[in-house]
Parts: sequence; structure tokens; C-alpha cells
Amino acid sequence: MIPACRLVDLPRGEAHRLDIDPPVSVFHTDDGELFAIDDTCTHQDASLADGWLEGCEVECPLHASKFNLKTGAVDAPPAKLPVRTHEVFVEDGMIYVRLSTSAPNLPPCIAARLAGGVA
Repeated sequence: MIPACRLVDLPRGEAHRLDIDPPVSVFHTDDGELFAIDDTCTHQDASLADGWLEGCEVECPLHASKFNLKTGAVDAPPAKLPVRTHEVFVEDGMIYVRLSTSAPNLPPCIAARLAGGVA
């Protein structure tokens, strides 16, 4: 369980990025729902926290892939692989994230770098 930030510090329609490996972002929708997903687009190395939040989707700022915040599924290409979703809960005004135990889907440039290849 990882503390993310205080709920009052994350306005609706905004995201908070956790600088862990791999990064995770918490999104606070306009409807007041909280979601956490892997922050890196699975198509190319871009922070989804820097993207555009609309309803329960986030659009990648680099090539406009869209991801469903509830399921992690790709709602618009060029990304093909989903992002991991993580459990989010609030306790005493603090947002916490429980990380998924599934392996992340990393974009090819990061996967190659981690494997020792050239990105």
C-alpha cells in the first residue's frame, strides 16, 4: 500500500504521478471517482498524467491513444496493449494505491532499454 497524496490536494479532473518503478498515476475524475493506472503509455514512452482526462478515459499526450481508467483497456490506437490498473482507496483523507501483481505492459523503447538493447 503506497500513500499517493491527500484527497484535498488532487482536484477533480487532475492526475497525480507517483515516481515509482514503473510510475503509476492516480486520476480524480470530474465525477469524483479515483482510479490508478500505470503512468506510461504502452505505445511509446509518454506520461499519461500529462494527458487529457475525459470521463473515465485518459488520452496520451504523444499520439492520442486512449485508455479506460476502470479496466486499463485501449479505447483508441495506436496503443494495442492495456495498462495495468491498481486498487485505490481513501483513508483519513489520504489516497492510497495497492499495486497490481500483474506484469506491466511497457512500450517497446523501455522494454528494449531494460533488456539491455538499444531503444
